[in-house]
Amino acid sequence: MKKLTLIAGARPNFMKIAPLIHAIQKTENNITYRLVHTGQHFDKNMSDTFFEELNIPAPDVNLGVGGGTQAEQTAGIMIGFERELTEKPTDLVIVVGDVTSTMACSIVAKKLNTKVAHIEAGIRSWDLTMPEEINRMVTDALADYYFTTTEIANENLRHFGAKEEQIFFVGNVMIDTLLANKNRFIKPSIFDELQLSEKQYIMLTMHRPANVDEAEKLQQLMSEIINNVQNLPIIFPIHPRTAKIFSDLGIAADNLHIVEPMGYLEFNFMVERCKCVITDSGGITEETTVMGVPCITLRDNTERPETVTIGTNELIGTNPKAIAPALRKLFAGEWKKGAIPKLWDGKTAERIIEIIENL
Repeated sequence: MKKLTLIAGARPNFMKIAPLIHAIQKTENNITYRLVHTGQHFDKNMSDTFFEELNIPAPDVNLGVGGGTQAEQTAGIMIGFERELTEKPTDLVIVVGDVTSTMACSIVAKKLNTKVAHIEAGIRSWDLTMPEEINRMVTDALADYYFTTTEIANENLRHFGAKEEQIFFVGNVMIDTLLANKNRFIKPSIFDELQLSEKQYIMLTMHRPANVDEAEKLQQLMSEIINNVQNLPIIFPIHPRTAKIFSDLGIAADNLHIVEPMGYLEFNFMVERCKCVITDSGGITEETTVMGVPCITLRDNTERPETVTIGTNELIGTNPKAIAPALRKLFAGEWKKGAIPKLWDGKTAERIIEIIENL
């Protein structure tokens, strides 16, 4: 019987781990697992209801690392996970995505001579100012097995010397979670309160320092968005960090609605029905691609280029002046249709667990 240790450090990690656990549960006890929450993100939305909503088992252990600088978090996770792995050895440590926990737990595992599998391996933004890019590069330098979302990721790994037998192109686990929950999306109360109708409102998310930390830049971005959406309501579930800067700026408009961060099922209900999403997130661009929703990304680079080359996403950069032309194109009905990347079909976790059974 194979023993796996699954690592999750932040909210999106659990959504990637959930389909793996559901796939393990179908293996007729060939595999046992231990779910380790590093506690990297303390998120008030990570309550028991979060686990129940997405049908995710509660973690077996929470290392309780909490906040701090990059170095403090990395050190805390490594100390906690070294103790965990020494006391509870395993055949394979599985890390997902690109948060600090992904990198820190990979380092610990390898130093304890334990094999590592990286899910979402090989994706690159080529931007070393992003902590996530460093996490990806270090993790991929150490991993024994790479589970990838696209052929682009495979090429990146080959370029850095990964062997063909280590690379498994399986698709996207985040899409497994999306498709498994699509018929369970929950209408948030604001939908009726604001009398919203389908394709007649804009969803906005911003959290990257380049967009929200400089007051003047945030002011310009918001001004361009507000003035170019043809007065459609803008729904902005605001990140707590952004909220502080935002309130100091006193930005207001009749069609701008600042709301609390939403749960996964509510947020995706809103995304599925909106006219378009304006964001600086990576994961949302994958979900909009699968749901066929136009997406405008306020970033200069992306680690998910397939959402642009195949999907509904356009990368317009961080210059506020790029917003008006993109919205003109949207309102003229000239936005691209987009398609769904290969193997983004809801069965990725099953493929991964089948491969692990046979390794």
